[in-house]
Amino acid sequence: MPNSVAHDPMVEEELLSLAKRVLPGGGFGNVGHPTIISRGHGCRVWDVAGREYVDYLLGSGPMIVGHAHPEVLEVIQQVVAEGTTFFTNNPYGIRLAAEIADAMECVEQVRFVSSGSEADMYAMRLMRAHKRKDKILKFEGGYHGMSDYGLISTTPKRVTNFPEGAADSAGIPAAVQQQMVVAPYNDLATVESLIRENLKDLAGIIVEPFQRLIPPVPGFLEGLRQLCNEYELVLCFDEVVTGFRFAYGGAQAYYGVIPDICTMGKAIGGGFPLAAIGGRSDIMVHFDKSAVAEDDFMTQIGTLSGNPVAAAAGLKTLEILRRPGGYEHMFQQGMRLIEGYKTSISRHGILAQVVGDAPMFDLVFNDKKVIDYRSAIGDPGMMAKYNAGMRKRGILKSEGKHYMAHAHTDEDIEATLKAFDETMAEL
Repeated sequence: MPNSVAHDPMVEEELLSLAKRVLPGGGFGNVGHPTIISRGHGCRVWDVAGREYVDYLLGSGPMIVGHAHPEVLEVIQQVVAEGTTFFTNNPYGIRLAAEIADAMECVEQVRFVSSGSEADMYAMRLMRAHKRKDKILKFEGGYHGMSDYGLISTTPKRVTNFPEGAADSAGIPAAVQQQMVVAPYNDLATVESLIRENLKDLAGIIVEPFQRLIPPVPGFLEGLRQLCNEYELVLCFDEVVTGFRFAYGGAQAYYGVIPDICTMGKAIGGGFPLAAIGGRSDIMVHFDKSAVAEDDFMTQIGTLSGNPVAAAAGLKTLEILRRPGGYEHMFQQGMRLIEGYKTSISRHGILAQVVGDAPMFDLVFNDKKVIDYRSAIGDPGMMAKYNAGMRKRGILKSEGKHYMAHAHTDEDIEATLKAFDETMAEL
């Protein structure tokens, strides 16, 4: 591990002042605190003032093999020297598409984009094009990117009656809300009822197979698959987060339920902007102008889609993930944290619970059985204090999630458990 950079509070102060002047809210909009990270190595990162953190944010997930992995660095340095992007096919992107198709059972063909938001947007458009219907069923609390359609009832500010959706952002047309059918996660009976009510207009279902921190109850994903078969709907798994994280074949391999199409991101770009839509060739054919009628063709163009640097980084990352023992190590380390957190919560008498699974979890400050968005709502004040307490003790995480990596060491876990116990004592 490299030595920490020299502590320089003046640099931090100057950058924070500059950020407040040139960035709305003083930041990029991703996190709610002013931390400025300057570099990372493995599962440690350093801010501009030299503070060191054990990293569970992992760039919001893509750094699953750790920061600055020497093998990933080596390949991208070679590729960058050959040119950074061409707007044409390139060997690395073609090979990465083939690797994804080999890994993900539902995928026969792949179309690359630059972000998970784009992937989910195009996936919903693809379902509409394939079925020639306008409505998509999604689940309250499910996150499907920053498009108008994605930002319906992700973090609703008001409780609505299903299937009514609520826009999560200013600037979203009311007409968009009317095209999204919103259901409670893990509730098959309500899903089937809403399908029947909207069947003549409904193209398909988009779902995070593991919704934020919430696991599917036994039979839920299988039930969605059965309903989509019965009512001839397209089933899309949003695997931007879970793809290559829960298993090499994604959540569809982990849970043994195969969708018709899926979206992927984060891990497949190795830390560079890259995401993808993949699925059955009879659905993906809508991207091929030469193979469908003019009215069935779905335009998709992206300046950096499948660019060689990101594709090469993704290929090397997937190669590393395929190696024996990596997933077992990540699950083991995740479970060590989960069990240690549970013990500390009990010892300090905190009203909280650990929700999630070994690759991805966090605290919810309530004592409800968490099965959907509404039951996962906890005490925001306690959550803010907990996150601040962990940062103060050198643990960096998102505001509601730990991402585990194949690179988290025993030393990282021990430091995290100590910081967590001290934070719980403080709470």
